[in-house]
Amino acid sequence: MNHSTAATRTGADRARADPSLVKGDRVGLVTNYTGVTADLDTTARALLAAGVPIAALFGPEHGLRGTTQAGESEPDERDADSGLPLYDTYRLNGPALDSLLERSNVDVLLYDLQDIGSRFYTYIWTMYDLLVSAARVGVRFVVLDRPNPIGGLAAEGPLLDPAFASFVGRAAIPLRHGLTVGELARFLNATAVAAEAGRACELDVVELTGWNRGMYADDTGLAWVMPSVNMPTLDSALVYPGTGLFEGTNLSEGRGTTRPFELIGAPYVDGRWARDLNARHLPGVRFRDASFAPTFHKHAGATVRGVQVHVTDRAAFAPVACALAMLHSLRTLYPGDFGWRAYDDGAEHAGHRHPIDLLWGGDELRRTLDDGADPTALAESTRMDGPRDWAGAGVLLYT
Repeated sequence: MNHSTAATRTGADRARADPSLVKGDRVGLVTNYTGVTADLDTTARALLAAGVPIAALFGPEHGLRGTTQAGESEPDERDADSGLPLYDTYRLNGPALDSLLERSNVDVLLYDLQDIGSRFYTYIWTMYDLLVSAARVGVRFVVLDRPNPIGGLAAEGPLLDPAFASFVGRAAIPLRHGLTVGELARFLNATAVAAEAGRACELDVVELTGWNRGMYADDTGLAWVMPSVNMPTLDSALVYPGTGLFEGTNLSEGRGTTRPFELIGAPYVDGRWARDLNARHLPGVRFRDASFAPTFHKHAGATVRGVQVHVTDRAAFAPVACALAMLHSLRTLYPGDFGWRAYDDGAEHAGHRHPIDLLWGGDELRRTLDDGADPTALAESTRMDGPRDWAGAGVLLYT
């Protein structure tokens, strides 16, 4: 496949072809290894060669090069390739992030990170925190837009309850949001950013061309670059808005395997789980009885049994509804073994003990299961026909 003639042109490719789309004297580029052009050059190198005056780089979770695991980043240093100062933004917000932005002395922040369309993927909250800081210190913000790899027609899951805000969800958006990062920036800037900073940020979006809401990543002609170390395939991204919830349980979500978020299991699971799930006839998905041994994270070194989630029809598949059925099945089949993961580091985590509450965006899911009730009704109560339902048509940039 010749990616240089891809059907979809990203904001990065458009800015390389026309540097006037990025106006500023000292540009700070928020990026990592997912920031690439269609021919797989880095956005930083391509824009510098095009004459964009990039003065600093800013890295998110996993770092500029993507060498670290979840919950980690790379330290402040100079980028070896460009010689530019590199600022680590991970876990910074409020006055600390304001100070970092002021020290960098940039007048424009340029954002180019590949999102995967799920609320608890942290790159979008790096964008949000920087939008808030940029609004406060008077720095203009430009998003180089990229496709939503799991499509832009569907939205699913509850809106975040603000009482459960964290770095896996700062503002009231659903689990599967259905927006590009450019559209999401417009929504957040007009709502949450304006409320937190006291004013909206000066924001521009360099829009995509050749992308429509019905397209998935493999329809674009662009290469799949792993958005993070545990997101190896488009299949992983398709299931993640649902199976990402298993991070809040005592099951392995497949970290430490080659198929994270597709493989789910625990030492107490047996062949009944796959049989029960397939008997539920969930739309667009089948479950394969699978055994695996994670090399790190939960149940590292142990052989566990569970399922691999196989999406058979993308249009019919509803990842959040699927995960709710999986959780209900586990609670029914293994009531004495299934459980919630609790924070074990003694931190307050905004007063919340259970990661599942922050991932879901409230405590209704946990309470429903703990009360012995069927949580699959929550999928119906939070079902949306698309991003227009929650964000409004005025946010959308693409049809």
